[in-house]
Amino acid sequence: MSPPPCASSASPTEGSAASNQSGKPRAVVSGGAGFIGSHLCEAFLNEGMRVLALDNFITGSSSNLKVLEDKPDFEFRKANVNEFIDIEGDLRYVLHFASPASPPQYDANPIHTLKVGTLGTMNMLGLARAKSAIFLLASTSEVYGDPLVHPQPESYWGNVNPIGPRGCYDEAKRCAEAFAMAYKRAHQVDTRIIRIFNTHGPRMQVSDGRAVPNFMAQAIRGEPLTVYGDGSQTRSLCYVSDLVSGVLAVLERGDEMPINLGNPHEVTMLELAETIIGLSGSSSRIEHRELPIDDPRQRQPDITRARTMLGWEPRVGLEEGLMKTLEYFRSVA
Repeated sequence: MSPPPCASSASPTEGSAASNQSGKPRAVVSGGAGFIGSHLCEAFLNEGMRVLALDNFITGSSSNLKVLEDKPDFEFRKANVNEFIDIEGDLRYVLHFASPASPPQYDANPIHTLKVGTLGTMNMLGLARAKSAIFLLASTSEVYGDPLVHPQPESYWGNVNPIGPRGCYDEAKRCAEAFAMAYKRAHQVDTRIIRIFNTHGPRMQVSDGRAVPNFMAQAIRGEPLTVYGDGSQTRSLCYVSDLVSGVLAVLERGDEMPINLGNPHEVTMLELAETIIGLSGSSSRIEHRELPIDDPRQRQPDITRARTMLGWEPRVGLEEGLMKTLEYFRSVA
């Protein structure tokens, strides 16, 4: 992505030299200490931009920022975006990635999850409006719920249980999308909405609770891999570098309508567990447990729109990506 010219010269903020430099566009990323957020911050810096990351560390980790903290164009502010956010100086992009993103995380923080998808989204949209910046919302494939259409195109409205245990996350993201469209229509904010399907890679938390980190940590430790139900439910796994390239493409060439970002290669949870056992050389066995409430039976993105509009599609194959992720988990699990 070629950085667009700044709307105005930067002015000092947070006392950082990064914000005093003119001529470089600037992005703010909420959830910047998270798994995907930290990779996005790194990608922006590699594109010659200035970056301000916001995070309150409910699910993010300061360790994800270690590779960035010495870079002169990087700033960090500990902040809760559910409260008013004031940032001095210019902004070209406002990206809202702050949110618990796995069932254990939003089970532990249901009210915060709802707030960050509603109040947090409104605050970040307000910031984008004030700065005449492009706003990008990190939505999710969970807006499709347990889908009755397969694969899922952006035109599908979903099959979501609003009062189930996943409702705090699913409905928060659906509301966030409505907020983005409302600000586009009422205030002409330049908005983007991406629906992220299952993504994996370095900097995921070992205790994340989703299939890839669960299976990898269990395989590395020689523990049974816990497969829920009979393991026939499917997911489509995208490696983080592909997801990040998709985000950059959406910022450069996208429009206001939602767009799926994910790998359309579908795999059952039983196949995934067996693949990770094989790749890790583990002697772990597979142990079946009761299927969680409202667990989607199928999850596969229709990425026709991303291919057509953006010229984007994933390039990292399943086993290649899993090996890279496994290498990281060996270093932390």
